[in-house]
Amino acid sequence: MEKHDWDNVFNFAKVLVLDAGDQIRLSFKQKLIIDFKENASDLVTNMDKQIEKFFIQKINEKYPSHHILGEEGYGEELTSLDGIVWIIDPIDGTMNFVHMQRHFAISVGIYHNGEGVIGFIYDVVADDLYYAVKGRGAFVNGEALPPLKSTEIGKAVIGINAAWGIENKRIDSSITSALIRDVRGTRSFGSATLEMAYIASGKIDGYLSMRLAPWDYAAGKILIEELGGKISSVSGEPLQLLTKQTPVFAAKPGLHEYILENYFKK
Repeated sequence: MEKHDWDNVFNFAKVLVLDAGDQIRLSFKQKLIIDFKENASDLVTNMDKQIEKFFIQKINEKYPSHHILGEEGYGEELTSLDGIVWIIDPIDGTMNFVHMQRHFAISVGIYHNGEGVIGFIYDVVADDLYYAVKGRGAFVNGEALPPLKSTEIGKAVIGINAAWGIENKRIDSSITSALIRDVRGTRSFGSATLEMAYIASGKIDGYLSMRLAPWDYAAGKILIEELGGKISSVSGEPLQLLTKQTPVFAAKPGLHEYILENYFKK
């Protein structure tokens, strides 16, 4: 696409994201309809569904040739990333949304033939809008974010859910427990999207999850890579954006390689 076309896509997406945030804030005084998907901790609300439908309707009206992959299943069943694909999580951190009405985000990643071009992460309650355009830098609320610099393991703060530090079916917990022991500290915010925004903005140094879907990291991948950070599987392989429930490790440059080599590849 021409440069001016990407500008139009960016401006259109930004308006949608901010409008969706307004809708979510207005819902705080309303009674939520809460259901769950695979288990009682995998929540979905009427607002998750409403916001995804809102994005899909508006995108289809403006750009009928674009494709849409959404968490709640109202988009398409894609087998390829050819063309322009929007990857949307209407509310990432639904449990936080339900229980605390904070620490959740809207995530929109826009890809062209599999390459990330535009990413938005909107912390709705904090009113912090993180975004990046490939080759043009990454920003929060209009302020440019500096390139990411390496951090020593002993000074690093890593985002990781406690579930990966105890015995589980997805990873040898001795690996993650050693990592937890060696870093300066760990945090768990309950939203993969926000934790990637926190890497991009320097609040934390890395993030690990053994089970993420493309909409959890599509926008964060664009922000982190635009600033020189790294994101991959725990084996160092590139992420497959059409594969659900994949292990994901994101971190500052240097730290990413160090942790992969000294913990996951031993």
